[in-house]
Amino acid sequence: MNDAPALIANVPEYTVSELSGAVKRALEGAFGRVRVRGEITEFKRYPSGHIYFCLKDEGAKLKAVVWRMQAPRLGMAAENGVEVIATGRLSSYAERSEYQLVVELLEYAGIGALLARIELLRQRLAAEGLFDAARKRRLPLLPRAIGVVTSEQCAVLQDIRTTVARRFPRPILLWPVPVQGEGAAARIAAAIRGFGALPVSGPVPRPDVLIVARGGGSLEDLMAFNDEEVVRAAAASPIPLISAVGHETDTTLIDHAADRRAPTPTAAAELAVPARAELIADLQHKRARLSGALNRIVQEWRLRLGRAERGLPGIPALLGNARQRLDDRAARLAMALPNLLAAKRAALLRVERTLSDVRLLIPARRAVLGFLAAQLRSALRHAVAVQRSRAAQVFARFSDAPLSARLREGRARLEGLSARLESVSHEAVLARGYALVFDAAGRALTRAEQVRPSARLRLRFADGEVGARADANTPAQGKLPL
Repeated sequence: MNDAPALIANVPEYTVSELSGAVKRALEGAFGRVRVRGEITEFKRYPSGHIYFCLKDEGAKLKAVVWRMQAPRLGMAAENGVEVIATGRLSSYAERSEYQLVVELLEYAGIGALLARIELLRQRLAAEGLFDAARKRRLPLLPRAIGVVTSEQCAVLQDIRTTVARRFPRPILLWPVPVQGEGAAARIAAAIRGFGALPVSGPVPRPDVLIVARGGGSLEDLMAFNDEEVVRAAAASPIPLISAVGHETDTTLIDHAADRRAPTPTAAAELAVPARAELIADLQHKRARLSGALNRIVQEWRLRLGRAERGLPGIPALLGNARQRLDDRAARLAMALPNLLAAKRAALLRVERTLSDVRLLIPARRAVLGFLAAQLRSALRHAVAVQRSRAAQVFARFSDAPLSARLREGRARLEGLSARLESVSHEAVLARGYALVFDAAGRALTRAEQVRPSARLRLRFADGEVGARADANTPAQGKLPL
């Protein structure tokens, strides 16, 4: 027990920073570069461009960081839930006393994880309708130009050129792109969109069909053609597209979005252009069939015309029958005219006899009409006499004695009212020596106080009016001096 202080005194003393630095050096020295397998979780991208996430398995969790300069070269797009193999170096973060993995490269962890990821993306895109058969378009029979999206160093391009030249030479437009690795998917999608954006009548001819191709490889090598951006670009391409990625047994998502899938690039070229020799042979075969059909039609019509010719009567016989019918019609017409005249003459005779009978009846009819006229005149005279008698009786009722009495009574009442009116008229008052006084404006003056001194006045008598002027010394009120 007495030796404990001495033992403690022999333990070296570190500051926090010194210990953190020692741990950091020990980690980086012991684990220079490591490959760690785990599932990405807690993924977060900061505005600075750095990426932070964790790798976890059933028993532990490891923090990881990707610096901004390294993020574009990771090799894959990191996201939560993906099992990956991360390559990097272990380091520590002294401020938090944490160790972390500085990641330089990410890879999918095994074929199973890749296939699961591809299957999830396929289901999602299929649910959007990008793989529907109704979206597939027919390839042109003979394109004016063929667009190819592939690497210019690979043997695929040479296979396509050789096949097109052998079958039916057509211009080939190459848009070179990397077919695997970082950034390959973005370049392939840009090439597909670039071909679709070319003007139809521009300086660079717009191809009538596209071939997106690459040779065989592992599933990781073909991942650029399973990228969502590439699949959407293929589905949205305005130009019919043929996918020829990998070998016959390889299947990528672009195969589902393309209008046609070819098992190999050579087969894609065979789909793009027809075989010229086969077209020529087909044309010759069709020409032969057409010529045979025309010959058969001509022969058939010749037979029909022959049968029709045999069924028609001769021209001389037709003319003889026509002449005979004409002579018969002329003879019948010569006989018909005299018969028609005789019939018309007999009809006229019958009408004439009828008119003679009518002349005999006219005197008797005239006597009857005279008798009826005499009776009508007698009846009219009697009716007029009866109406005159009735009118005399009616006029007798309208005597002028009552009317004269009523007129005298009305005249007496009118004279009485006229006398009463004259008795109250101001004209009668004026006739007795009175006068009406008016001012210059024509207003009647009935009181002396209404007259101003020297005012102009008008005096109306029974026989007319005269002008006057009031005395200047006339008082405004009271009686006038006598």
